[in-house]
Amino acid sequence: MKAALERRPARRPEIAAEWLILAVSAFIAATANGAFWHGLLADRDAGAPGTWAIVAASAAMLVSMHFVLPALLGPRALLRPLLALLLLAAAAAGYYARRYGVVIDPSMIRNVLATDTREAGELLTLGMLGHMAVFGLLPAAAVLWVRVRPRTWRRAIALRAGAIAAAAVLGVGALLAVFQDFGSTMRNQKSLRYTMTPANVVWSLGAVGAARVGQTVATREPPDPASRERPAGRRPTLLVVVVGETVRAANWQLNGYARPTTPELAARQDLVSFLQARACGTSTEVSLPCMFSPYGRADYDETRIRATDSLLHVLARAGMQVLWRDNQAGCKGVCAGLPEENVSRATVPGLCADERCFDEILLHGLDGIVRAASGDLVVVLHQLGNHGPAYFRRYPDAFRRWTPACEKNELRQCSRDEIVNAYDNAIAYTDRFLSRTIAFLEGQRERFDVAMTYVSDHGESLGERGLFLHGMPYAIAPREQLEVPMFWWIPDDAARGLRVDLACLRSRAATRASGHDDLYHSIVGLLDVRTPRYLEARDLFAGCRSG
Repeated sequence: MKAALERRPARRPEIAAEWLILAVSAFIAATANGAFWHGLLADRDAGAPGTWAIVAASAAMLVSMHFVLPALLGPRALLRPLLALLLLAAAAAGYYARRYGVVIDPSMIRNVLATDTREAGELLTLGMLGHMAVFGLLPAAAVLWVRVRPRTWRRAIALRAGAIAAAAVLGVGALLAVFQDFGSTMRNQKSLRYTMTPANVVWSLGAVGAARVGQTVATREPPDPASRERPAGRRPTLLVVVVGETVRAANWQLNGYARPTTPELAARQDLVSFLQARACGTSTEVSLPCMFSPYGRADYDETRIRATDSLLHVLARAGMQVLWRDNQAGCKGVCAGLPEENVSRATVPGLCADERCFDEILLHGLDGIVRAASGDLVVVLHQLGNHGPAYFRRYPDAFRRWTPACEKNELRQCSRDEIVNAYDNAIAYTDRFLSRTIAFLEGQRERFDVAMTYVSDHGESLGERGLFLHGMPYAIAPREQLEVPMFWWIPDDAARGLRVDLACLRSRAATRASGHDDLYHSIVGLLDVRTPRYLEARDLFAGCRSG
C-alpha cells in the first residue's frame, strides 16, 4: 500500500481563476515594468511621502489594468494559455524596453512583424534568453501546471464580473488619488504610457491588426498618370538611389562629425550634401513607404500612403525601367509588382558569409543589368548598412578603424565608446560602398547621363538618454533617430543633360531643410516626369534647372 502511494503522481494544485489572474498581474507589474518604474521614479526623493503614494497608486493601477484584460477575455478553458502568453510577451517586451530604451507602440510592433529571421537571431542574446527563462518560461510553465477550480457557469460569471468591477474601481480610485502628480508625469514623459507592459503589446497588436484590416478593405487610389518625353539627341538617364540603413547625421563626417567616417566621399568635390535632412519615420517599415510616396511626413497617413502608387510605379508608368536590389528585408511594398532582386543570401566569396552579405554585394552583377538596359534606368540599392545591434557584422575586418569595437550582440556588455567605435566602422564601410557605386557610375558616362542620391532611412540612438537602437514614436523621437545624411552626386556632363545648375543646388543645400519628404518630388522633377501629385515646393531642383 505504501509503495502504491509513493508511485501516485502528485496532485496538481487547484486555484480560483481570479486568484490566478491576480497573481500573474502582480508578478507582471513587479518584473516586466522596469522601464515604467524607472521613468516614473526618475529624480524623485525616495523618502518623500509623495513618492511612496505614487508608487502604491501606480502599482494598484498596473495590477488592476492587467487583471481586467485576461479576466474579460479568458474563459476557464483558455485562461491558462492566455496568461502564459501574456507572461512571455511581458518578459520579452520588458527586457527590450529596459535594456535598450525601446518603446513598444504600433510602429515597433510593425517592425517586429517585418523582421526576418536573421535580424531576429541577432537580438536573441544569452542575456535575453536567460531573462525569458526566468521571467517568462518558468512562470508560464507554473501557470499551465496548476488547475483552475471548476464552477457552474452562473457562479463563474457572477464572480468574474464582481472581480472585474472591483479591479476597475481599485485602479481608477488609485489613479484619481494621485492624478495631479501622475498626469503631470505622463505629460512630461509621453513615452511612459508605452512602457506599461504587456498592455502596450496588446494595444499595439490590436492597432496594427485594425490598421491592416482597414488597408485591406480600403479602396486603392487609381494609378497615377505619368509621362516623360526625352528631348531628341539626349542620352538616356541612369539614376541610382541608395537607401541607407540606420545611419544618423550626427556621426556623418560630411555633416561635421569630427571623426573621418566618410573620408572617400569627403575627398570628392562633386557631391551636394544636404545638411538638414530629416527622416519620415524612425523605422524602415515606416520610412520606406513614406519616402517613396508623394505625401511624406508633412501629410502622413499610412493607409493613404500604402494605397497610392509609389515613386517607382510612377517612373515605370512613365516608361522608365525600374529595379529594386535589396540586401535586407524587402521593399515594404514600395516595389510591389516591379522587378526586384534580393541579394542578401548570395554566396559570393569575400562578400558573403554566415547567411549575410556586405553591402558591396549590391554592385555584384550590376554591370550586366546596365548593359541590358534599353533606355532610361532607375536602380534602388537598399543597404544593410548600420543595422543594429550587431554593428560589427556590417563591415569587413579591414574597416576596424576605431578600436576597441563592440563585437557582441548584447550592447550592455560593451562600453558606449566601444559601441560608437563599431557604429563608426560600419559608416566607414558605407563610405567605401558609396564611393564604389559612384566609380561604377562614372564608368557608364559615355552611354548615360548618370546621377546618384543617398539618404538613410532613419537614424539610431547610441546610448543618449539611455536609449539604444531606433523605433521611438515619431512625436517624441530624439534627433539622433530623425536626422539623417543625404546627398546628390551629378557629374557636370549629366548636369548639363538634365539641365541642373549645380552651383544653385549647392547654395540651396547649405540652407534648406530637406529629407524624405523631398525625394519623390525631386526625382520626378529631375527626370521631367509629368504626374499630378508632383509638388514643385518639395522639389530640391526647382529653381535650379535651366531650359
